[in-house]
Amino acid sequence: MFNSIAIVGSGALGSYYGARLAQHGGAVHFLMRSDYARVREHGLNIYSHDGDFKLSPEQIHVYDDVAKMPKVDLVIVTLKTTANDQFAKLIPPLLGDKTAILTLQNGLGNDEELATLFGGQRVLGGLAFICTNRTEAGVIHHTDHGFIKLGEYVPGASARAEALADLFRKSKVPSEAMADIRYGRWEKLVWNVPFNGLGTVMDLETDKLLASEAGTNLVRGLMHEIMATAAAIGVPLAADTAEKQIQRTATMGAYVSSMQVDRRQGRPLEHMAIVGHPLETARHAKVATPLLEILHQQLVTIDAANNK
Repeated sequence: MFNSIAIVGSGALGSYYGARLAQHGGAVHFLMRSDYARVREHGLNIYSHDGDFKLSPEQIHVYDDVAKMPKVDLVIVTLKTTANDQFAKLIPPLLGDKTAILTLQNGLGNDEELATLFGGQRVLGGLAFICTNRTEAGVIHHTDHGFIKLGEYVPGASARAEALADLFRKSKVPSEAMADIRYGRWEKLVWNVPFNGLGTVMDLETDKLLASEAGTNLVRGLMHEIMATAAAIGVPLAADTAEKQIQRTATMGAYVSSMQVDRRQGRPLEHMAIVGHPLETARHAKVATPLLEILHQQLVTIDAANNK
């Protein structure tokens, strides 16, 4: 079903998952920008807590222009959400009649944008629970986790989602197909809002956010606001979701979140997808989220200052 795959957005996350698929025999085509020349000459180096490996230039297909890429069975979108305005340019050349599109992007709204452009029948949503960093061109460090939850944009169990989850599992990526991806998306927001959001505002790694009772309570408060919002729109999460997320994060060590890296490097922040859209949802559902309100204002202020 998925004999050929394109990775659109070959940063840390896209390069890691694409490399796993290629390592296990998939025909994977990577669209790259800044890493293109290096990877084309030297390949991809993955340093992973699940085992290091390297893909030589002969084992992967790398492109700097989407027009040079073939049509594929599956497009995996791992762009930063700040680049979603590129969907209409980057994805159409890759689409055949039955090509599926899987987004593994952060936050809310990405599935809807893709469905509006290319039809909901093509789109699957996915959540990547992973710690990865790109340390230099063609070098990815995978330090923890890696689990993917995925499901159809139109809710309901499907053979296609099960087949895709199975493909990831066969490529050493734990994966689960969900009948309603909304649950996975809001579950990930429980983590993303405090650790991506607060990590960026305070410029603190995950271990430092949890190093004091005050920090842990702030993280927990944001998590509870997200859970209350999810429940208000018919997506109730397990009561112990926040505590499990906190406990799991405590094992990561000093992890620097993706948006925190973007702030340090002066890049646009994914504040709208990760914090803004959940805040809009809370307002519409009339859920009080005072911590979320303040966090979003801080992120918008930082983003404006960094990119004026």
